[in-house]
Amino acid sequence: MTKNNTPSNDWLADRTRLFDASGIRKVFDLGAKLKDPINLSIGQPDFDVPQEARQACIDAIQSRKNGYALTQGMPVLREKLQARVRQEYGHEDRELFVTSGTSGGLLLALMVLVNPGDEVIFFDPYFVMYDALVNVVGGKPVVINTYPDFRIDLDRVESAITPRTKLILLNSPANPTGVVADEAAVRGLAELAARKNVVLLSDEVYRLFCYDRPFVSPARYNPQTLVLDGFSKSYGMTGWRLGFAHGPAAIIQEMIKLQQFSFVCAPQPMQWAGAAALEIDMAETIDAYRRKRDQLVSGLAEDYELAPPGGAFYAFPKVPWSDGETFVRRAIERHQLLIIPGGVFSRRDTHFRISYAAPDAVIERGIEALKKLAREG
Repeated sequence: MTKNNTPSNDWLADRTRLFDASGIRKVFDLGAKLKDPINLSIGQPDFDVPQEARQACIDAIQSRKNGYALTQGMPVLREKLQARVRQEYGHEDRELFVTSGTSGGLLLALMVLVNPGDEVIFFDPYFVMYDALVNVVGGKPVVINTYPDFRIDLDRVESAITPRTKLILLNSPANPTGVVADEAAVRGLAELAARKNVVLLSDEVYRLFCYDRPFVSPARYNPQTLVLDGFSKSYGMTGWRLGFAHGPAAIIQEMIKLQQFSFVCAPQPMQWAGAAALEIDMAETIDAYRRKRDQLVSGLAEDYELAPPGGAFYAFPKVPWSDGETFVRRAIERHQLLIIPGGVFSRRDTHFRISYAAPDAVIERGIEALKKLAREG
């Protein structure tokens, strides 16, 4: 114990020093005192959970379905999801379980698959948790640059694979770029992973948000692909922590075992809501987000270099002057515009992330602020 009986930093595990607090949270802190911010920062749908799902959750709570769920998930949801996955892929060995959010599934997957020193390949820019969690489990991040168009170069991937490579992480549609990998790249990556005997983990939480062509999963071409998915983005359930994972039985069973000794289970009432949500047609919402994408892309076309986002609800423009952190600070301080510097998601800080999961009027305000910003450099 140190002076004043305060804990010593020596008490903390080394893994706590492997990464800093989320850069996204830092932007929130900067914008906390703004009276009328233009918030294009958070990756959270601006639509509410559909009424039918909300009612199913209420009914579950009122009928006292409030105890522990089965670790692998309640049959009302798990069996419905398993049937859909079986119909889509037809893999006899593909099993499924319900996770405590897609992020919970990601942590379980890495803990089950990655030994200290194992290499994990993912693509830059990347979802912030990939780098952090690979380090937490003792893995070695192997980051493949995809600038300027954010497309997968299969030759680069193959060159990066070594005898220590355990896992390749794919996120399509992608956070933070919104780019959707084309079918040739997805198939090539799936076949490469199979040929090299490397696990391919496909993060498909944005699969419903594909605007220009149908979604393609690498599991179609590689039965050993491990898939993570969830309800947070598709049905606006970000606070309900409901996800699922499916893949080879040997991996899934170990993830279930680890969930029993960590998260225990996903919240039971939300699983009844998830089962109801699966029956809801979200096409109208997806069409609305396609229009938001088009509104943003056309509004920025004259002032920003932008790889066309084909999915999710993000755009990742290049900063027209200086670096991402400086640009974002100026956006917040002078224009009350909350966006995220690209360095949060990348080994470089030349871009910034916009989330257009916002009302159309907010997006329009953001476009006007960004036009002014482009001319200030």
